[in-house]
This record gives sequence, structure tokens and C-alpha cells, in this order.
Amino acid sequence: MRYLWSGMRTCLDRAFDISGRGSSIPKEVVAGITTFGAMAYIMAVNPNILASAGLDQHAMVITTIASAVVGSFIMAVGANLPIALAPVMSSNVVFAQIVVVRMGVPPAQAFTMVLLGGLAFLFLSLTPWRRRIVETFPLSVKQGIHFAIGAFVAHIGIVNGGLVTKGGEGLVFGQLSNPVVLLALAGVFLAMMLKWARVPAAILLSVIAVTIAGLWVAHPDGSKVTQLPAHWVDWPSYPWFMLFPYDFHGLFANLFLVLPITLYFFLGDFFDATGTMMAVMQRSGLKDKQGQPLLAKSAFVADATASVIGSALGTSTVSAYLESLVGVEEGGRTGLTTLVVACLFAVSSILWPLIICVPAVATAPALILVGLGMLGSLPDLKALAVQERVIPLFMLLVTVLTGDFMVSLAFGLLLHTAFVLTTRKWAELTLMLCGLDCVFILYLVLSSRLGS
Repeated sequence: MRYLWSGMRTCLDRAFDISGRGSSIPKEVVAGITTFGAMAYIMAVNPNILASAGLDQHAMVITTIASAVVGSFIMAVGANLPIALAPVMSSNVVFAQIVVVRMGVPPAQAFTMVLLGGLAFLFLSLTPWRRRIVETFPLSVKQGIHFAIGAFVAHIGIVNGGLVTKGGEGLVFGQLSNPVVLLALAGVFLAMMLKWARVPAAILLSVIAVTIAGLWVAHPDGSKVTQLPAHWVDWPSYPWFMLFPYDFHGLFANLFLVLPITLYFFLGDFFDATGTMMAVMQRSGLKDKQGQPLLAKSAFVADATASVIGSALGTSTVSAYLESLVGVEEGGRTGLTTLVVACLFAVSSILWPLIICVPAVATAPALILVGLGMLGSLPDLKALAVQERVIPLFMLLVTVLTGDFMVSLAFGLLLHTAFVLTTRKWAELTLMLCGLDCVFILYLVLSSRLGS
């Protein structure tokens, strides 16, 4: 047995260059367990969000886990980086609440948009254009996308938790006499306190705590918030009907209306993945020969490939998770950390009956914290000119008040163009910017006719 372990250790060390990066197998395993704990909440949150779009919750649990396993495995083996992947919180909310529910796009067409966005990202990852787009895309609009999505995610969490309801004059705070509202509020406080105390897996622990408390808390109609399943564990069965859930005919029939949304899925994945992976690798301290963070083309190819495969498996955009930072803090430096995450997601699939019983009120604090975390980068506005800061703030305002992210994105791009023209910064008036303006103007015209 000792010789077997010695041989396995040698193979792992060579495969992942563990010693070369100043790490060890125990460090990598602990880092993987920590990363998994920090992002495991997605197994409950993502299915709840996608179920609101009419998709089967059980099926979404399995597809969420499958995409996290495949995506993390690809990153571990293909790029050898401690960056875990799963369906991202920003895109799943846009997918379910805006594209499917608000715009009435069938899920099959929405999955096709995710596929095309992933393919565009994959193509750019294989070319030098990726860096050019990062450098030339308006910073104000990139920040606006980040802030607006953060506000929208937090908004969905507050509504799902019953903390706000629609009143005669707009949104009003929920009734504190309702035990469910108190439970949601307690979950938010608990999640924030655990975060402040730097407790590992803070969001996951808050989800579990609220779910357990829901066994004794009832809705006004008398039903319990949490309904336990007949069996706690069961062998997972993949929902094959969700495999390749595409509708190209319907997509191309409404191409000009859905093209901007497809662009969002591409832009969201592109910039979120770039920013997240850059942040994780900067924190790791690993650098290439030029002294830059160790982030080769293979990392972007792995992320883009995971997004394409995720859509084929039947879930929203799969991308890198910022929670990978906690694994890096624990010493993770190689793909072995990510491989451990993939294995833990695979093992957790037998708990799908328990995952399904997690109520929406338990996932509300997770949505709120993730959304507020995205808003936490508001100080980055200082990187913009004073006059230009109004653009991301206007995008944030439109999203918060209307809940229509696509409109805020359209106005953000048009405002940036107006800023460029007014200040005569002709070098920033690129073909890409003009093309995006045309696409989103067409989108505004078509969507207004659709709503009239």
C-alpha cells in the first residue's frame, strides 16, 4: 500500500507540477475542499432560479452538478489552474428572469443563445482578438454591466425571500408579522455575520441553517417552509431530455430580437471569466516568464469550452468562480485543487433529494450576498473620468427601477457613444462600438413593438 501511494503521489506531482509551484498534495486537497464548500450553494441556488423559468428542478440539480464537474475537470486537466467552474449567478438570473420569464423566449432558444455566446468566446480564446476586445471595450459599460447585474441578483434575492413585496406605490418592505419574512431576514443577518467572521463556506452554511429552521416555520397557509423528501439520498439519473436542448429554427426566426441577448451571454462570460481568473491568479502569486499572472490561453479555452458543454448539458453559462480565491488562500496552486472540487461535486450528486427540498427563502441570502458582492466594486468608478461615471450609475439605476437589464445595457452603450462624440475622443469611436450601437438600437425598436 505504501508503494502504491508513493507511486500515485509521484504521478500527481508530475502531472500537476505540484512541487514546482511550491505546493503539496495535502495542501491541494484541503484547498479543493475549501473551494467546494465556498461554492457548493450553487447546487441549491441555480436549480431554484432556473425552476422559476419553468424548468424541472430535479433536472436542474443534476445538470448543475454535471456542468460543475465537467467544467472544473476541463480547467484542472487542460489548464492546470486552481480555478473551479460552475453555472454563474449573473447569467442564470438573466437567463431565467429576463430572457425566459420577462421576454417570453422559450428555454430551448435561450440555451441556443448560451451555446452561441460560448462558441464566440471559444473562437476568440483561440485568437489574439481576445486581448484587443478587453482593451478596447468601454470600461464604463463593463463596470455598468457588473453593477447592474449585481443589483438585479440582489433584487431577486430580496423578492424571493419576501423581504419586499409589491405595494400600491411600488416595492414595500415585507410584513414582519410573517414568520417566513423573519426567517429570510435572519438568514441574511447570519450569512453576513459568517462572512464578516471569515467562516469558510459562509453562504452554504446560511443556506443549510435556513433550510433546517424552515422545518419548524410555516407559511400563512400552514404549510412548512421546508418539506423533507422521503429519501435523503438516491442514485442520480441524468435527465437525458435536457441533453442538447437547442432550437435553432426559433432562434433564427427572431434573430434580430435575440441577437443582443446572445451578445450579452458572450460579453458577460467573456469579461466575467477574464476578471475572475485574473483576480484568482494575481492572488496566487504564480507568474509566467514575463512576470505576468500565470494565465495562458488554455485557461480561456477551458472556460469557453465549459460554457459550450454546459449549454449542451442543459444549464446556463458555466464560468470561473471567484470563490476559487478561498482555495488559493488555503495554498491551492495547481489543477489538483480544481480536480478535488470536481470530484466533490460528483459525490454530492447522490444528495439530490435533499438539495431539491431547499426552499427559495433559504437561497435568498445567497443571492443578496452575491449581488452585494458585485456592487462592492463601486469604488472602481474612480478609474473613470468624472463626467463618465454617470454611465454605469445610470445603468444601475435603470436596472434597479425597471428590472430590465437589456435596456440598461443598450442605454449604457449609447450614452458612452454620446460621451465619445461630445468630448471628441475619435479614437474611441471604434467599429465594434458602432456595430454594438446598431444592434442595440434595433433591439430597442423590436422589443418596444413586441410590448405594444
